[in-house]
Amino acid sequence: MLLGIGKADTEAEAEFLAHKLVNLRIFNDSEGKMNLSLADICGQMLIISQFTLYASTRKGNRPSFTDAMPPHEAEQLYLHFIQAVEKLQVHTERGIFGAHMQIELCNNGPVSIMVYSRNEG
Repeated sequence: MLLGIGKADTEAEAEFLAHKLVNLRIFNDSEGKMNLSLADICGQMLIISQFTLYASTRKGNRPSFTDAMPPHEAEQLYLHFIQAVEKLQVHTERGIFGAHMQIELCNNGPVSIMVYSRNEG
């Protein structure tokens, strides 16, 4: 999962998001319906920090990242989110915070879901 952390995000929202993601029914059951959660399938979570999810392209042609949390604070919240997921008995792997990484993603089907910690989506 790609985790974008904004200036206004809090530890309480990180915990809400961890619970939501671990229990979100996005995996197929035996009938092919999205009816199982990560907890149901005893899955694992790869957590990558991705400040560019907060890119604003409203003005001009260069993205602005002013809504992203500053790196030092964001790293603390990123680690807090990982701990919150692990408290829910989910094994996690993580990227290197702030590093330039090449990540290969294999999307299983035509599903990508954005989950917000506030009532944004």
